[in-house]
Amino acid sequence: MPAKKKLVIVESPAKAKTIEKYLGSGYKVVASMGHLRDLPKSTLGVDLDNDFEPQYIPVKDKHELISTLKKEAGSANLVYLATDPDREGEAISWHLKQLLGLQDEKAKRVTFNEITRNVILDSINNPREIDQNLVDAQQARRVLDRIVGYQLSPLLWKTVKSGLSAGRVQSVAVRLVSDREKEINEFVSEEFWLLDARLSKKGLDSSFNARYYGTNGKKADLKNEEEVNRVIDSVKGSEFRVQSVKPGEKQKNPAPPFITSTLQQEASRRLNMTPKRTMTIAQQLYEGVEISGRGSLGLITYMRTDSLRISDEALAAAGAFITEHYGKEYYPGKPRRFKTKAGAQDAHEAIRPTDINLTPELVRKDLTPEQYRLYRIIWGRFTASQMANAVYNNISVEIAAGDRLFKAASSELKFAGYTAVYEEAKDSDDSEITSKLPPLSEGEALDLVKFIPDRQFTQPPSRYTEATLIRALEEKGIGRPSTYAPTISTISSHNYVVRDGRYLKPTALGDTVTDLLKEHFPDIVDLKFTNHMESELDEVESGKVYWKSVLKEFYGGFSKELEEASDGLKGVRIKVPDELSSEFCDVCGRQMVIKNGRFGRFLACPGFPDCTFTKPLVIEMPGACPKCGGKILKRTSKKGYVFYACERGTECGFITWDVPTASNCPACGKTMFKPSGRGPLKSFCVNPECSNFVPEEKRKYQKKTKTAGTAKNKSSDKKTDKKKE
Repeated sequence: MPAKKKLVIVESPAKAKTIEKYLGSGYKVVASMGHLRDLPKSTLGVDLDNDFEPQYIPVKDKHELISTLKKEAGSANLVYLATDPDREGEAISWHLKQLLGLQDEKAKRVTFNEITRNVILDSINNPREIDQNLVDAQQARRVLDRIVGYQLSPLLWKTVKSGLSAGRVQSVAVRLVSDREKEINEFVSEEFWLLDARLSKKGLDSSFNARYYGTNGKKADLKNEEEVNRVIDSVKGSEFRVQSVKPGEKQKNPAPPFITSTLQQEASRRLNMTPKRTMTIAQQLYEGVEISGRGSLGLITYMRTDSLRISDEALAAAGAFITEHYGKEYYPGKPRRFKTKAGAQDAHEAIRPTDINLTPELVRKDLTPEQYRLYRIIWGRFTASQMANAVYNNISVEIAAGDRLFKAASSELKFAGYTAVYEEAKDSDDSEITSKLPPLSEGEALDLVKFIPDRQFTQPPSRYTEATLIRALEEKGIGRPSTYAPTISTISSHNYVVRDGRYLKPTALGDTVTDLLKEHFPDIVDLKFTNHMESELDEVESGKVYWKSVLKEFYGGFSKELEEASDGLKGVRIKVPDELSSEFCDVCGRQMVIKNGRFGRFLACPGFPDCTFTKPLVIEMPGACPKCGGKILKRTSKKGYVFYACERGTECGFITWDVPTASNCPACGKTMFKPSGRGPLKSFCVNPECSNFVPEEKRKYQKKTKTAGTAKNKSSDKKTDKKKE
C-alpha cells in the first residue's frame, strides 16, 4: 500500500504548480480556487438577533471541488493550509478546515511571503495554528459590509433607482470624488502675473530668464497688468547687475520600495494600468511564471502589504548586486531601511523581486508585455531604493535693477546615483523648466534683451485620478491594501464615477447618492468614522477587541439611522438630474443629455418619447487635428469600436484609429499619435509633409492573437480577480 502523501492547499493552480516543484514527491499540492464557503447571496446571512452570528454556506458551483478536496484530505496524513498571507487568506484556511472537517492535529497553517524554495521549505518545516484573531478581523469586515450593503442598498432602490449599491469604503470613495468636483465648480479663479526679464551676458549670444521677485528684498506678487507695467517702467534706464551668486549641492533620496497603494499609483501613472489590472498581473508574478531553464518561479514577494520592511537577506543581496553591476560609488555603504507609517499592519515585507539577480531584461522573453512592464518597475524601484543619492549642482542668482530684484536658478546632475536605475513618475505632467545659466560673478553687469510678461489665473484643485484617489484613501486611513482595487472597480462599474481622460468625475447619480447618504447616514460617508472602523478592525486583528463587540457598537447607531431614514423617505422618489452635454439633437435641436445603457454612456434627446434620437457620446482628446487644427474627438462606432475624428466631421475628413497624445512633434509642431493598446507605446507624427512622418505600414501595432493557452490564462485571471474582490 503506497505511503500517504502530505496535502498542501493553496488558492490558485499557478501557485500550486510552482510550490509542488519545490516540495517533491512526498507532497500533493491542490488549489481551492479562492473561497469555498461564504454568506448566502439571496439573504442577509447574518443573525442580527443572535449576536451577529454569520450563516455560512458552501459557495455555489463549488460542490464538486469541495468533494474532491474532502477525498484528498481524507487520504492524507497531514494537511497544510497554505492560502495567502493576509486576513482574507487566513479566513479561507479557516473555512477550509471547517468544511473538510479537519482536526487540529491534522491541519497546519503555513504562509509564503514569496514563492521561493527556501521560503517554502522553511514555512513547511515551521507550521503554526490558524490565527483566529486574523480570521475574526476578516469576519468583522465581511459582516459589516454585508449589513451596510444589504440593508442600505434596498433603501436606495426605493428612493433613487433599482440596482444601486452602498458600502462603507466605496461610498466614502465616491464622496471624495464628488466633494472634489464641488470644490472645482465653486472655485473662483484669480488673476496674477509673472514677469521674466530675458538677460544676456555681455559678449555672449546666449541668454537666460530671471523672474521678478520683489522690491528691496521683499517678495511681491503681481496681481494685474498695471502692476507689471509699473515694475517695467521703474527699471527703465537702470542697469541689471548680479547681486549674488550662490552655488550649492543638493542630494535627492530614492523613494522606498513599493507597498500595495504606491504600486497601484505608479502603475496607473507610468503604465496606464487600472488598479484591478495591476493586482491581477502582480498576482501572476507572485504565484509563479515559467522561466527558461529554471521552471516556474515566483518573481516578486506578496503584493498586498502596507509595510516598508525588507529582510536582511534581500538587503545584503541588493548591496552586492549594486556594487558589482554599478560600482562602489553607487552603494551608500550600508542598507537603507524605511520607516513604515503608523497604523500599518506590517505583516509582510514591502513588494520586491525575490531574486535581484533576475533582472527584467534577463526574464523579458518569458513574460507577457504587461508582466514585463510591471516587473520592471518593481525591480527598478527596489534596486534604486538601496542605491546612493542623486547629486545635483545648484546655482541660485539674484539680480538687481534699481530696487527691484530678479532671481534665476539652474540645476545640473552631478552624480546619477539611484536615477541610473529608476525615477518615480509624477501625478502631473507639469514640470519646472530651468535654463542653464552662463558663468556669472557678483557685480557683473547684464544686458536686458526684453521683458516677458505672462498673465495667469489660479487653478482649482485637480480632479482625482485613480492613482491620486488611492493615495487619498491611504492617507485618510480608508480601506486597506486588499480593498483599493476592488473599490475603484466597484464605483466605476456602478456608474457613480466615470473616467474623463485620466481623471475621475462623479456622475449625476454619484452626486445624488452621496448627498442622500450625507443627509441620512452621515457616519457611512464620514471619513473619520470610516478611519475609526478600520482602526477597530486592526484592534480585532491584534486581539485587543472582540469582533462582535465592534459589530454591536456599529449596528446600534446604524440601525437607528436606517429606521429614521426609512420613515423620512417613505414614498419619496429622488430624480437623478439629467447630465447635460454640449451636443444638440440633430432632429429637434434640444440640448442632449447623457444616459446610461447596456453598452455604456450615450447621448439622448431629452424630448423622448416625442423625439427618440440618440448618438454616441463624444469625448474631447488632447492635441489638435493635424489637418485643420480643430478639436479631436473620441467616438464609438455602431459596432462598439473606438476611433478618433476631427470635430468638423466630413468638412475636414480627418479620422484615425491611432490615439492622439498631449505631445507635439519637435519638427512640425503638430500633435503626435500612438497606437491604441496598453502600456507606453511609442508615439509618431502623422503629418505627411513632416520630416518625422511615419507611414502607417511602419507604425508598430500590437498583434492580437488568440490561442488556447491565452484563453486559459484569461480564464484563470478572472477567477483570481473574483476571489480577491
